[in-house]
Amino acid sequence: MKRMRTVHVATGLYWIGIPEVNLYIQCGCVEDSVKHLIRRGLINQVEQDGRSYETGPNAILLSDIMLQGGHFSNLAEFPVLQMLYRQGMGLPKHPNNSGIKPLLIGSGKQISAQLAYIHRGNYGLITKEELYETGLSEEQVELIWNLKMEFAFGRIKRTDHLLDSIVLQQDEQTEIRDRVFIKREAINQFTISYGEESVSVDLNIPRTQRYPAPYPLGFHDIKREYFGVVHSGQGDGWDINRPCMASILTYQGKIYLIDAGPNIAYCLITLGIGINEIEGIFHTHCHDDHFAGLPTLLLSDHRIKYFATPFVRASVFKKLAALLSRPEKDFHDFFEVHDLQEGEWNDIHGLEVKPQLSPHPVETTILSFRTYWGGRYYSYAHLADIIALDNLKARSGQAAGLPDGFDQKIIDNYLTPVDLKKIDIGTNMIHGEATDFEEDRSNRIILAHTAIPLTNEQKEIGSSAPFGMTDVLIKSHSNLLLEKAHAYLADYLTGVAEHDLKQLLNNVVVSFNPGTIILKRDVPSTFLFLLLTGNVEMINNRARTYNVFSSGALIGENYSDENQLTNATYRTISFVHALKIPALAFYRFIEEHYLLSSLKHLFGRKQFLLHTWLFGEALSPKVQTSIAENLHPIEFSEVGRAIEKIEDDSLYLIERGAVTRKSGGKTVEQLETGDFFGEDRAVFAEDLGTELEVSAPVTGYRLKAECIEEIPIIRWKLLETHQKRKRILRSK
Repeated sequence: MKRMRTVHVATGLYWIGIPEVNLYIQCGCVEDSVKHLIRRGLINQVEQDGRSYETGPNAILLSDIMLQGGHFSNLAEFPVLQMLYRQGMGLPKHPNNSGIKPLLIGSGKQISAQLAYIHRGNYGLITKEELYETGLSEEQVELIWNLKMEFAFGRIKRTDHLLDSIVLQQDEQTEIRDRVFIKREAINQFTISYGEESVSVDLNIPRTQRYPAPYPLGFHDIKREYFGVVHSGQGDGWDINRPCMASILTYQGKIYLIDAGPNIAYCLITLGIGINEIEGIFHTHCHDDHFAGLPTLLLSDHRIKYFATPFVRASVFKKLAALLSRPEKDFHDFFEVHDLQEGEWNDIHGLEVKPQLSPHPVETTILSFRTYWGGRYYSYAHLADIIALDNLKARSGQAAGLPDGFDQKIIDNYLTPVDLKKIDIGTNMIHGEATDFEEDRSNRIILAHTAIPLTNEQKEIGSSAPFGMTDVLIKSHSNLLLEKAHAYLADYLTGVAEHDLKQLLNNVVVSFNPGTIILKRDVPSTFLFLLLTGNVEMINNRARTYNVFSSGALIGENYSDENQLTNATYRTISFVHALKIPALAFYRFIEEHYLLSSLKHLFGRKQFLLHTWLFGEALSPKVQTSIAENLHPIEFSEVGRAIEKIEDDSLYLIERGAVTRKSGGKTVEQLETGDFFGEDRAVFAEDLGTELEVSAPVTGYRLKAECIEEIPIIRWKLLETHQKRKRILRSK
């Protein structure tokens, strides 16, 4: 009889159970991993001594690499919460508290990062000095600090007092406990053994692969209304059927997110929203169910606007910095930061937002939005995460160090009537209660942030909102898709007069269902398609190329003298709207405007870029052209010779040939067509200390790092690669 049970739960996530020694290891800690385990029946509800609680893992094997596929590989906050409180491992006198603490297993760096990130997830800002640094007054600092102490039961505890950890060394067998051993064989490859049995686990995933969502979502073709609310999440961190509480605002055709929970990339695809469409994100707080999707927003070709109060922003960026072991200031390079004034209406091009403090263990604000139209304001309030009023009153008063009238101010903020209000009804010590809103005079209330069915009492108070449903506050009466087409073309065809652009704009906007082939490889292209909404995948299986395009991309361009065949298959992965432009008319147009020569000259370089992992995804034509214009040809022809003349400010791209990276005379990496090197010094001001040797004659390009400073997706992919390369070197 086998003593070890192994389950491949999902991409990058495994379960190893050894009941004899009460050891259950969650291998990998991807976003929403708890939901994956519940769905697979690996977390269940049991009862003992009259108490009901959950089963589940009591150890986590961390990935050696923090980023894979552009997303976080290690997100232990909710798995640890599940162990401590839903399993009861951290609760005094709980039947499942045997004195064994949750266990983290992995590299020293990843364990340290997880402890720091979980600490931020528990408390947010952890000193009064950090609060003062956000510009708060002494009175405001005392208020927020006293609230924090109320939730923290008087003191901030070290995370390593709640958890145990085992640091793994390369090629060394380490005992977990009770004769269960683990050995790291290579980066992200482990062997776990017990007695005569052993199991191999590989946590590596391909570059182009993403971690999957635990729930299926149908496809939706949402309209970009003048002012509307798309319901993109009603669940909580434990709901296995729905995304976590979130909303998407459409305003004058622009897309704004409210929070970014786990699997936001999947949610956006199913809603037909391309990453380049996103104008900005409004952030309420730093808990993982509202935070874990932030990397998705970095997979864009422009810096997405980040809106939050300074104290919320500081807690979010410090948590990101802890998770990635990077300086907090780095994240200002990825986002266009706009600080909001708490308690005031902040005007964002006609969309006004008022953030207001909400009592929670970390710095949190509720968000109210309004815009004026037709003689009055139309308004939406997003109340995540709030506190039940009974709990609020119990924590208020002089004994808690809170000013008189504080609780009434919070209540008034919660109950302010609006046209549409979404509320957290998580119903525990740090979440809201539906019955508190029985007398709320808002026109429509949506109940959210819960994993359990609504009771009849709750149903009389508020409505449900299925994923993808839109509440239209102000209907759009203009053709927003054509306006987007105009903006994209004007951006790409710089200098072309307005009346001339209308020649191209006077074409039909077509719609495609998910899974539709727009263009096939090696087939003549008679039309070009300017993507206005949605996502399209580019597939060339022969060349082993796969990338995803978002809105703003121009599909089907070809300036080759040899043929007019499409170089890849383009297939929709969501609902897509595109401007369909006859190819002959387009090429004649650019020739008449003296653009053909320059575009044709850059075509080969752009085709090379499109077939690389680093530059092939989510870049608009203007950004592609800008990069292509700044490529400088390079050549390293002597095989076996070290590459010595490398500019410290440049990235090097291999178009043909191969380069071997060596450390101490040993090969650590083989670089081939489409790969790159030099990012360590050019982008991160670090020197990996390796030697580069030509193993096949190289032709390619040099690109100054300053040319990609404002392109988040490129910098994010470079960070992922840089961290992986450093980890490989440490293991040698």
